[in-house]
Amino acid sequence: MSEFRRDPILREWVIIAPERARRPSDFPQPDLPSNGALCPFCEGNESFTPPEIAAIRRPGSAPDGPGWQVRVVPNRFPALRVERELVARPYGLFDVTSGVGAHEVIIETPEHVRSLATLPEQHVRAVVRMYYDRIQDLSQDSRLKHVVVFKNVGAAAGASLYHSHSQLIGLPIVPPRVEAELRGAEAYHKQRGRCVYCDIVYEELDRDERVVLDLPQIVAVCPYASRFPFEVWLLPKQHICRFQQSSDVLLEELATALKLVLLKLDLVLEQPAFNFVLHTSPYGGGDLPYYHWHLEIMPRLVGVAGFEFGSGVHINPAAPETAAAFLRDADVEGAFNGNGHSHTGWGYSQRAGLSPRTRTSA
Repeated sequence: MSEFRRDPILREWVIIAPERARRPSDFPQPDLPSNGALCPFCEGNESFTPPEIAAIRRPGSAPDGPGWQVRVVPNRFPALRVERELVARPYGLFDVTSGVGAHEVIIETPEHVRSLATLPEQHVRAVVRMYYDRIQDLSQDSRLKHVVVFKNVGAAAGASLYHSHSQLIGLPIVPPRVEAELRGAEAYHKQRGRCVYCDIVYEELDRDERVVLDLPQIVAVCPYASRFPFEVWLLPKQHICRFQQSSDVLLEELATALKLVLLKLDLVLEQPAFNFVLHTSPYGGGDLPYYHWHLEIMPRLVGVAGFEFGSGVHINPAAPETAAAFLRDADVEGAFNGNGHSHTGWGYSQRAGLSPRTRTSA
């Protein structure tokens, strides 16, 4: 049975989830396309997954059968379970909380493809809308304080299945990364009276050194202090602290920006493994003048080794200004065939000596 345990020194929570050890792919093999006929996420194989929670379907199609565009199901090997009662208790000097939460899989397409970048823009909009709907729906569970939407692509990024999908975990805590962002953003606001994320948007657009994509409502930038090579953030230009406060127009533009940036990364880096994570403010607490939702995309071109784990400081061998220039100049128009494979690759990762096995410290 999973549970939250809190480190008494750093005061950070971890999830101990022994049930996850039953997953068949805890130790990912090289990222090779699996046989679609055996894939539990392909259309026609709905019986291989738990019953669906939500879906975008053709009118008249039955739940847990063919006819869907985007489908959400419980994770078969959840880190947390929504059915459990929320119980907090001491364990000597330690804090323990029962492993209550939601762990869902968003199956992004009935087709056996690897990435969102290969899907039509309208389809990506449906996926983004599903993120919105699930975050909004889970806000009704009073036990949950925060929801993390994330995507892993490629074995080096922790993916265990080839078929394009993302995941959502609803938590009864605010995770350490978000807490740290909230503290830093609040301190900045108290000192300067402005949202730090809004200032980042203004500064990046003004300097135009690290801008990858500039749309009417969304800007994509390689952040000034990028932790990873070719890390990209998508930020709304308008101040919005919660993802579920976004307008339909903003959600549509986010889908456009997400597809374009993923296409650029695929072209420049020759289809890298990557993670992306949606950062939004916790449930409750009203509107926050100092926090700003954003989506972080992190290609997995270098490894995290002893120095990073021991110090918490990342070493990034690719300057964000250089990365932004490569991505900004990448012309994705007509560069990909129907399967999402580039006809011509820029080969940056090979020229820079970067690969998933590269380590930034010995």
